[in-house]
Amino acid sequence: MSFPRRTFLNSALALAGGAVLAPSATATAAEDDLSSLGKTPHTKFAVNVEMWWKKLPFVERLKQAAALGFPAVEFWPYEGKNLDEVKRTCEENNLAIAQFTAWGFSPGMNDPKNHERLVKKIAEACKVAKQINCPLMTVVGGNDQPGMTQAQMHENIITGLKLVAPVAEENQIMLILEPMNIRVDHKGHCLYGSTDAVRICREVNSPMVKINWDLYHMQLSEGDLCGRLRDGWDQVGYLQVADSPGRHEPGTGEINYARVLRQAYELGYRGYVGLECNPTEEIAAAKAVARVDQW
Repeated sequence: MSFPRRTFLNSALALAGGAVLAPSATATAAEDDLSSLGKTPHTKFAVNVEMWWKKLPFVERLKQAAALGFPAVEFWPYEGKNLDEVKRTCEENNLAIAQFTAWGFSPGMNDPKNHERLVKKIAEACKVAKQINCPLMTVVGGNDQPGMTQAQMHENIITGLKLVAPVAEENQIMLILEPMNIRVDHKGHCLYGSTDAVRICREVNSPMVKINWDLYHMQLSEGDLCGRLRDGWDQVGYLQVADSPGRHEPGTGEINYARVLRQAYELGYRGYVGLECNPTEEIAAAKAVARVDQW
């Protein structure tokens, strides 16, 4: 059964603890504006529904993203989720699924003993990606392995990715390798910054193995966001954003995201940009996101 967008938005905001607008001419105009916040002119944003609306049930978070006009969502592991319900909800609300996590921190692909399991897991995840019409899957290098140097771990990541690249190519699902930062969020992780990630992906040399270029992690690891993006452009598969410090929405920290997103656009990026940030408050965050796409 369908019901007016305004009714749904009010109900969802109430569940999330947000303020519900009064039914008046002014409120109606405001609600119409809210429903278009995610329809930005240059950048297609994908809300990370693991970090937004945490108090709502998972499927309700998808509906809330759609109610604000966002074209897509992203999430972390597919395990434990009702994928049929996720797919149905996204289809009913005209939402794309930009990417999800297929292989996380542990066990690390930076240890050869995990490579057989990696191949099986990526094959399984490709089936999931097709089931929910998702073209990209994040993979993570892994936390530091005892007794291994960083160089050894990186070579093991290359070996692992070369093993799964044919699986990704056969299924036409892109694997996006995500470098982290070890200064704030992921101490003890073996892959951070763009330089090593670019080298790894260039050596793997597959059109279906690229980088999940998380600009928040890159800022903490190396800075020079626009310059690094240009240098590694041939290996960019996906972009994610959060401001620094704090990992909140753009506009809350030091990163000039209007400039950085314009750089990506001028380089030719037309894919989704993941909002993998902790919003200070969801409506305020959506407004801030809309502002950084104005140039």
